[in-house]
Formats: sequence, C-alpha cells, structure tokens
Amino acid sequence: MPRVATRGTQETADARPLAAAAAAPGAGVRRLQNSDAKTSLFPALAARLAPRLLPLRRAPLVPRNQTAPCSTAASSGRSAHSQQDSLLLIQGDTMPFTLHLRSRLPTALRSLILQKKPNIRNTSSMAGELRPASLVVLPRSLAPAFERFCQANTGPLPLLGQSEPEKWMLPAQGAVSETRMDRPQFWKYEFGACTGSLASLERYSEQLKDMVAFLLGCSFSLEEALEKAGLPRRDPAGHSQAAAYKTTVPCVTHAGFCCPLVVTMRPIPKDKLERLVRACCSLGGEQGQPVHIGDPGQGLQGQSPEQGSKAPAAVSGLGLQMPLRFKELLGIKELSKPAYGDAVVCSPGEVPVFWPSPLTSLGALSSCETPLAFASIPGCTVMTDLKDTKAAAGCLTPERIPEVHHISQDPLHYSIASVSASQKIRELESVIGIDPGNRGIGHLLCKDELLKASLSLSHARSVLITTGFPTHFNHEPPEETDGPPGAVALAAFLQALEKEVAIIVDQRAWNLHQKIVEDAVEQGVLKTPIPILTYQGGSVEAAQAFLCKDGDPQTPRFDHLVAIERAGRAADGNYYNARKMNIKHLVDPIDDLFLAAKKIPGISSTGVGDGGNELGMGKVKEAVRRHIWHGDVIACDVEADFAVIAGVSNWGGYALACALYILYSCAVHSQYLRKAVGPSRAPGDQAWTQALPSVIKEEKMLGILVQHRVRSGVSGVVGMEVDGLPFHNTHAEMIQKLVDVTRAQV
Repeated sequence: MPRVATRGTQETADARPLAAAAAAPGAGVRRLQNSDAKTSLFPALAARLAPRLLPLRRAPLVPRNQTAPCSTAASSGRSAHSQQDSLLLIQGDTMPFTLHLRSRLPTALRSLILQKKPNIRNTSSMAGELRPASLVVLPRSLAPAFERFCQANTGPLPLLGQSEPEKWMLPAQGAVSETRMDRPQFWKYEFGACTGSLASLERYSEQLKDMVAFLLGCSFSLEEALEKAGLPRRDPAGHSQAAAYKTTVPCVTHAGFCCPLVVTMRPIPKDKLERLVRACCSLGGEQGQPVHIGDPGQGLQGQSPEQGSKAPAAVSGLGLQMPLRFKELLGIKELSKPAYGDAVVCSPGEVPVFWPSPLTSLGALSSCETPLAFASIPGCTVMTDLKDTKAAAGCLTPERIPEVHHISQDPLHYSIASVSASQKIRELESVIGIDPGNRGIGHLLCKDELLKASLSLSHARSVLITTGFPTHFNHEPPEETDGPPGAVALAAFLQALEKEVAIIVDQRAWNLHQKIVEDAVEQGVLKTPIPILTYQGGSVEAAQAFLCKDGDPQTPRFDHLVAIERAGRAADGNYYNARKMNIKHLVDPIDDLFLAAKKIPGISSTGVGDGGNELGMGKVKEAVRRHIWHGDVIACDVEADFAVIAGVSNWGGYALACALYILYSCAVHSQYLRKAVGPSRAPGDQAWTQALPSVIKEEKMLGILVQHRVRSGVSGVVGMEVDGLPFHNTHAEMIQKLVDVTRAQV
C-alpha cells in the first residue's frame, strides 16, 4: 500500500481508499483529471482535487546515461500517466495543487494526501520512505538556464524534476478554505530582493501560468546518519532547523545565475568523524559527503596581484611577483551567526562538519534579479518519494568509502580520500621506504606521512620548494644529484594542477638552478619555467616578511613549504653532511622559513630525506640520534609537519607527485576539493595526467645535472648515478614501479 502522510499520525478515512485508487493499474493522475473522478469512491474529495494537477517532468540529464521511460498512451494501452509516475500533493493556504512527477525508475505509484494540514512544513528531522524537497518557482524564460545551473552544481542543487510551462491548474477561489494556514510557506523575490513571505501562491495564479516549478532534493537526513553511526542528536526535540551559512565558495555560474555555496553545519566528536562521514556517504551520496571538516576560516587570504600585492625585497630583487593566495576554506567568520536556522555551539573535543545545502538556490534567485520568483522558506519542504540518482545505494565500494585524516591544527583542518586511494598511497610509501644504502632509515619511517603530506598539498594554492645539499664542499659546484630531480618533478606536477610554485635555493647556487630549469624546459621536462628564489635571512622578522605580505601572519603568500634533500640545521646550529663534515659556510638559513611557518596559521610543511640530516627531519630526530651513523651530531633539529622518508630523497619527490595524481583521480577527494560545486571530470580529461614522472623525463633531468658537473652524493662521480646507485636498473626501475602503482586499477 502506498505511503500516505496525514494529519498528525492518523490516516483519515478518506485518504486510504483514495490512495489505493490512485495506485490501481490504469489509474493515476489522469483519473482525477476527468469527469469520471467524480464517480469514485469519495466523489467530494475527488471533485475538489480534479482541477489541481501540475504535470512535472524529470530533469532530463540525470542520470546522464539513462533515458526517461516511455509513457505514451499507446504503450500497453495505458493512460499517459502510468504506474511509473509518482504523485505528490502540496497543500498550502487555500491552494492545494499536485505535482505530477515522472520517475526514471519503475517505482510504484504513491500519493501523499494531507487533510486540513498542509504538507509544506518543517521536515528537517523527518526520515523514511518519503523524503523532503524544496521548491523554486521561476519565469519560464529563465527555466533552461536555471536547470543548467543546477546540473553544474549538483552537490547543493540536486534537481529532481520541473513542471512543464502552462501546466499550472489552480483551484477555484475558496474551494478548500478549511485548509487555511497562518504560517508562511514561501518567500517572494522581486528583482533579486526577498520582499515578503506567503502562506500560499493563490493570488499569483495568473503569473504562475507562465512560470516553472523546480523540485530540489534535500533528502539527506543527518539525523539518520547520526543514528547509523551510533551518535546522539544535539537537538533531541527535533524542532530546530539546522544552522546554515553563506560561504565565500562560488558556485559555477551560468547565464546570470551566480551565488556562493550555502552549507549546513553540525559539531561532531573528533574521534567519531570517520564513522559519521562513512554513514553520511552511505545514506546521502553526493549530498551526504561533507564539503569541509574543521575551522571554516577566512576565504580570502590577502589581495590579488591586481590589487597591488608586493613581494618581499628578496623576491622583488629578482624581478618576481609571488601573488597572495586564496585560502581554500569556507570564509565563514562566526559560527554563532548562521544565515539560516539556529546556531549549535561546538563543545570541547568536537569538530564542525559542513554539508552542501539546497538553500544555495536562494542566492541564485537573488542573483538573477527576475521581476518575480518564489522559493520554499528554509525548513518548509514538500514530501516526495523521488530520489536523487547520485545518492548512494547504501553499500559503498572501496572507491567510495571515505577515510578522514587530520592535516592541520592551525587552522584545524581535516581532509578525506577513499579507502582505495589511501591504500595506493600507502603502497607508494612502502615502495620508497627501502634502504639501499643500509643506513637504518627503516627506524625513521612514520605511517601515513606521505598520505597526509599529499593531502595537505592537494589543498594548497601556492607551494615553495627548497633543495640543495652541498656535500662536495671541495668541488664546484658542491651540490649532489639527489634533490633537484625530485624537486623539479614535484614542481612540474604542481604546475600541471595550476598551483603557484617556486623553488628557493642558496644564493651562491642561484645561477646553477636557473640554468637547470631553463634546460629542463628546453628538453620538455618542464612545461614552463619555475621561479628561482633566494633568502639570506637575518631574523625572525625577516622570515615572516618573506612568507607574508607586510610581515602580517594573516596574509601568507604560501600554503605549503617542501624541502627535498635540503641540508638541515643541527642542534648546535651547524649543517653536516653524512660524514659529519660541517658545511655551514655553503648553506643559507632557509630553515628559518620552516621555523617561522610553524607560527603562521595556514602554512604547512613537508620534509623529504634519506639520512636524518635533511631539513624537516627534526620530526624524527630522536630516532636519527639512536639509529643513524653520526646521528647524535648530524641530526636535523628543525622539524616539518610531515616527514617523508625514502631510500633516496628523489624518490620521495616522485612519490609526492604520484600521490597527488592518485588523490586527484579519487572521486571522493575530488568532490571534497571542489566543495561539491562544478562538474566532476574524469582523470583522462585533465592536463595533469601527462605530468607524472617518467623514466624518460628523469633520465633527461639527470643528464642535465651531469652537463653542469653535479656529482653523485656518495661516490662523487660525475655521471648517471644518484647516491652511488646507477640510474639504469636502480632508479629507472623505481620510477617505473611508482608509476605502475599509481596507474594501477583497483
């Protein structure tokens, strides 16, 4: 028997038989449209409903690979409205009308009939077979554009269906006056401004004849997810509308429809985050996956170059302008002041979690500035049995099961990736963790450092990479072949992802690295040149001035610092090679930038090393002192947020590029990065798929270093080797293995 929603919890005597009649074979909406409806079991009720039918069509492009089923009268001799249809009664003040929705799936005909109580009501806590949806009503001329706008932003605006033009059929004046309501159900918009609230749309019956109604899914039930995850609700009475906030994240615009994303928020205990996120994704599909976990922060980080941002003196002296970046947060200033609903306070130990909200549609109505439009008031929704086809079926595959990882403390930030993507990155970490020099680096390994570092890099907009270990202090140049290839490989991939990237080196080595980059571009290793910077330091203030506009920690120029085989400062302030030789006179204090970054919100750091004396390895310095030869002297004392350990540091740079490829190919992480706005695109459609390290490119890169007389770190040989290991066989095999793991199908 079809589900029937009635006044209170009781089904009326009239509602049950009428629902059964509507569900009978060959019946449906048409039976209520013609004169035969008056001879049904309940003629009075049927007669009142007869002229109040609104045919609706499904959004034609959802799903993309499926066509709406044929419903012509010729098929099987049935009415044009078959059992594949769904029936939804919306009953306002004195305006009951029916939305006739054609389902793409062969679901049974259902009817929702409410006597003396409208079903446009607060359903923010409802769950069950019937699900809530919000209504947007626009002029016919704007309907195609709004439909495409929704299709471009399916996370917050899952389009279930829309009415055909000129199909509004309103009841006679006062036909059902017993359903009059005093509580507003709709907001009215005029030229982009909300000008009032309405209990019904009856007075606009003439205008509605040239308007189109859109039904937007808002069926994701956080309460149901909380229950599935075994978590208590924060509003046990269930009467409050969840807090919703306007963000600074722009939706994809289309034909005049442009607005920021609106999100809902709930605080979740940090030790229950992953359990809840998995429950949400299982129940709600794209709407169920959070778009942000952690501090919503500021959306705008500084000014754009067009607004006059200036680089610090050390950068400007090279004729470069590194722009300030836009931090990839939500731009919500105060959680205590939601745009809609009631604020919920985060208690100690809880993390704010944000989901996309259909209330985004209200901003779209304002942006189009149409003379007249209507929308459901937040918390007032209609009920339907239609489902968002992008919603999960309840059983997630490894490609859709999310893992949650903490990637920053200031600001508090978590990221997510699928189980399958995370496992592939862990395999990369295992591959590069071998110890060809038998130096004991296995004791330095920390689980998931590569995963967390790559997750953090994926959220960054501007990355500063440093490299250079002048171990051959008696030769010119004193640099070694480990470091620059890994740095260039990572920089190339970051460039392909359209991130800002620069490399910072010692002043004495600036000319060398400039020539290396020029040759790399000429030989096709790099697509475009990478800016080469230097820093001589002098004070904490100098480091902060380099990293931030006007030295203001609220406006950093970089999101992430990466050190790949970069000489690191020991506890005594000196710099040592593996043989315990002090090379401080050849090293600029770039370590100061990593130390300053620790005190600047929004800047993360990664160190890649293979012996414990590299910049960033301060995170594992105790293990270095215990297990690495000369570790008590050479151990780097400056730590990075993430310490990636590899048998050869170049391998760590290659692995970071490969991990980013995996993350950007992961549907779960990709949706999280784009905040569920904009279209999802297959990896094959992206330019970055061609930017992975390869044996051919890395052979060219090592050849460039040899041309500039850069030597192998262990043997001092000028030739095709790194750390005493030949490129062919050892390094070529490692590169190919990393690429194979990266591209492998799960």
